[in-house]
Amino acid sequence: MQDLGEGMLSALASMPNPAGAEFTSGLEHDLADTFSSEHAVAVSSGTTALHAALSAVGVGPGDEVLVPALTVVMTAAPVVLLGAKPVFVDSDPSTLDLDFADAATKVTARTKAIVPVHLWGRMGAPADLLAFAAEHGIVVVEDAAQAAGTSRAGAMAGTVGAAGCFSLKDGKVLWSGEGGFVLTDDGALAAHTRAFRGHWLTPPLGSRPQERIALNGRLAEPLAALAHANLFRFPALLDYRRAQTAYLVRALDSARGLTPLLPATDETWNAYAPLFHIGLANPRGFAEHLAQQEVPNSTGTFRLVPCDTRPMFAGVDRKPCHGAAEILDHTLALVLTERDDEAVLDQYAAVIAREAAAWRT
Repeated sequence: MQDLGEGMLSALASMPNPAGAEFTSGLEHDLADTFSSEHAVAVSSGTTALHAALSAVGVGPGDEVLVPALTVVMTAAPVVLLGAKPVFVDSDPSTLDLDFADAATKVTARTKAIVPVHLWGRMGAPADLLAFAAEHGIVVVEDAAQAAGTSRAGAMAGTVGAAGCFSLKDGKVLWSGEGGFVLTDDGALAAHTRAFRGHWLTPPLGSRPQERIALNGRLAEPLAALAHANLFRFPALLDYRRAQTAYLVRALDSARGLTPLLPATDETWNAYAPLFHIGLANPRGFAEHLAQQEVPNSTGTFRLVPCDTRPMFAGVDRKPCHGAAEILDHTLALVLTERDDEAVLDQYAAVIAREAAAWRT
């Protein structure tokens, strides 16, 4: 961990430099190479990545964007900020993938894009996604915030659609404290994204500086340096997260009421979060109880619920997404970081097994 600070110190030594982009440019070059993409654009967060990418594919006022209910508010917020409407789509509890039959009923003449979310690093079938998008003439912008390193059927998460959006927030496999990036093979889309993250000061071809409203979504140079240092460690970080998850799955092999949720046969999962189906009474209550016992998890600690049920989206005309609710209510998704060594994992496993054995609520 000590070596991670060297690049940050170099970046700090070059400040103040309002036009500085040396470390960001180096990071972008190597991100594109690592993920086999033509372009990578570093931004200030995963939310900014989605905001910029959706703008770049033309989402704007009056448009509709298909968004899984099985996601966090940060996926839908950029849609609203662009003046468009998120239309929530259900998910299939047996696969965690989008329910494309439900999605088809929600496509209208105003539907511009679909944003598949690779929650917990799990990835839906790329062929099904692309076939659906082609059939309905809509653009795919992937929310791959948690999926760096996952692939399925030979396609890397974040490289299936027109753009892939990632987060570099603490806790991600590839992290810099805060930040994000967009991957794309489309040069025009990349140019729009770069302009959008910098107040449109450096516009794409055919546009003039500050011709349109954009935002400050640049990644700070010290954070770019930290992300770059971690990018060199990415294979090791990926192996470590997979080892952590495998360790917990083995440790909880005989835990009462818990069944591991394994990836698809053609999926190479980054193992972002150890996932278990909770077969106990009041499963969400059990996850919340574990959070009180200092075992961090998605539903218990962060109160993850279907996004369409959040107050800003719930409405009288909303059709409930029962599949998404079933998934979240019955899934224990443990939250891990690079700092969680075997002692921490052993403690988690002991608490989970003990509390599962005693749970009757």
